[in-house]
Amino acid sequence: MEHSDIILKILAERNITPYRVAKDTGISHSLFNLWKKKPTSNIYSGNLVLIADYLGCSVDYLLGRTEDPEVHQIEPRGVDPAIR
Repeated sequence: MEHSDIILKILAERNITPYRVAKDTGISHSLFNLWKKKPTSNIYSGNLVLIADYLGCSVDYLLGRTEDPEVHQIEPRGVDPAIR
């Protein structure tokens, strides 16, 4: 399943129209129409962040990397917290 399919599925499950997301985020409505016609995983990271923020979920959730929509802050691997 392409990432655009996952995003459109989440919008449908939440009864949110792509038009509403486009209007509220400034993302082109035609982009959502393009995703319906030609699903893709090649999505600009800025758009992923805008959509995730709009939906109050993580980018990983939109990408299908987790079933958990919550945003979790984790310590980066290999970084000594004392250095921060």
